[in-house]
Amino acid sequence: MRYLFGTGLIGAITAGATLLRGSREAPITWRAVLAWLSWGITLALAIGTAVDARRAERGLPVAADSPVAAKLAKERAKAEKSRKKKVHDIAR
Repeated sequence: MRYLFGTGLIGAITAGATLLRGSREAPITWRAVLAWLSWGITLALAIGTAVDARRAERGLPVAADSPVAAKLAKERAKAEKSRKKKVHDIAR
């Protein structure tokens, strides 16, 4: 449930509402089309990040190009380094 209130998702929805208010009376131009396309991409990325965060929390695999994957890799490397240090200290 907390993924629904992520800052990226809230920001994308707010930007969409602002874009909708600003484009009600305006004619459809290539700039308006690009603005809506940009908003759609932003919304898709925000949803994708929330999905990846939920998958990572449940221990499911996350796509390698996800920002969440980089964080997981860093945490794994840190845990591995800590584990190796403990094994090395025990061996002494």
